[in-house]
Amino acid sequence: MFLIVGLGNPGAEYQNTRHNVGFMVADEIHEEYHFGPYKAKFDGLISEGMIEGEKVYLLKPQTYMNLSGNSVVKAAHFYKILPQNVIVIHDDMDLKINQIKAKIGGGAGGHNGLKSIDAQISPNYNRIRLGIGHPDSSLPHEAVVNHVLTGFSKADKAILDENIRLVTENIGVVLKDGIAAFSNKIGNLLRNNAK
Repeated sequence: MFLIVGLGNPGAEYQNTRHNVGFMVADEIHEEYHFGPYKAKFDGLISEGMIEGEKVYLLKPQTYMNLSGNSVVKAAHFYKILPQNVIVIHDDMDLKINQIKAKIGGGAGGHNGLKSIDAQISPNYNRIRLGIGHPDSSLPHEAVVNHVLTGFSKADKAILDENIRLVTENIGVVLKDGIAAFSNKIGNLLRNNAK
């Protein structure tokens, strides 16, 4: 049994912003694998389905990013899902728009959603990071904060849509073979796409 968590902020004003990439992937997984309807529970929206013969709960915390861990810990404890079977999908400003990285554990890298989850369930869960690009580092802190709450250019959105598709189609690899196998497969697919 697995818990897949897509991170984002609730509300229409955040819907298509960079910080909501996790929600976008969750919704794509929800549709692709014909999950049941989302239900309001655990300070989030949760849905149930099957991927590669594995039971999966799909969670979109509705707490706002900084308190994501409150929702994740409630769902993980209720279903008795250990951190190594939790997969968190989120945006990463330190990756370019055409990059996807995946690993288990590690630091939060300034991402408040991850900091909140680390504090609640330990850092030893799976992370799938989709690049959203970084604003000019000479800009003030507010500009960096605002960057994650802005939308995508048409060109960037096309790249992001393809990356969301890649993660969705290959999420079963994490469940069957682990995050390292997923990371290798995604890396190969991205390299092939770049040729």
